[in-house]
Amino acid sequence: MVEKDIEEIIDRKLSIRKDEERIKDKDLFEVVEEVFDRRTVLAVIELCRRKCLKRLKGVVSAGKEARVYWAKGPNNEDLAVKIYLTVTAEFRKSIWKYIKGDPRYEWIGKLPRHKLMVVWCRKEFSNLKRLYKAGVKVPKPVCWYQNILVMEFVGREGVRAPLLKELYEAGSLTEDFAEKLFWKIVDQIKRMYWRAGLVHADLSEYNIMVWNDEPYIIDVSQAVRLDHPNAQGFLYRDIYNIVRFFREDVGLDIPSPDEIYKDVVEGEEGREYE
Repeated sequence: MVEKDIEEIIDRKLSIRKDEERIKDKDLFEVVEEVFDRRTVLAVIELCRRKCLKRLKGVVSAGKEARVYWAKGPNNEDLAVKIYLTVTAEFRKSIWKYIKGDPRYEWIGKLPRHKLMVVWCRKEFSNLKRLYKAGVKVPKPVCWYQNILVMEFVGREGVRAPLLKELYEAGSLTEDFAEKLFWKIVDQIKRMYWRAGLVHADLSEYNIMVWNDEPYIIDVSQAVRLDHPNAQGFLYRDIYNIVRFFREDVGLDIPSPDEIYKDVVEGEEGREYE
């Protein structure tokens, strides 16, 4: 039933997109001219030269610092292309809590704008590789260059899979499915912690996609290693956010954040990450 609901959501979005196809093509052309600086255009060309990309298509989502595009790969496969476009003072300040105390990245806070984007993009690619290798459900990383990250597209025909929050708002989270989804997310948190040695550090209903009845974790640039001084605090906050959503919004009777936190950190006998 839930998978049928997701298909209906995507079909509606595809219908809207087809109705406005000419307008969207024009908008995309204008967007490319407006926000892609010379460095980004050259980076896209280089990724095409490396046969990582074939062409960019429509915008999938847009944020303050980055946009995600639907793209095609050399074998006409669907790809998601995340392009970091700008670094605001607010963004620079917000990422400091994730790099302070981490000797690998502490130095990047003083970098100029375009170099900060490059390192942050590389960090997300590195985290994705580590998580994917550990068996965590994340979009498969493909390649990166400069401020551009290329990864698997989770969705259909250029319409991304719905976020957990969107699925809830559409009324598609039955109690039975929601409970199964909750425990699957807890399992993903365990895999991140024990097998990848990472904590997401910003997990919520806004960065979990649901596809084929499975939760996919996205937006992992800020993920930290377990030796980060704030790793345990970030882990508890991730768990609190997920428990709050399923308890208060969805209405499930599930264990407390404290109980889930204890289950995560004591739930495995040994670490499997390198």
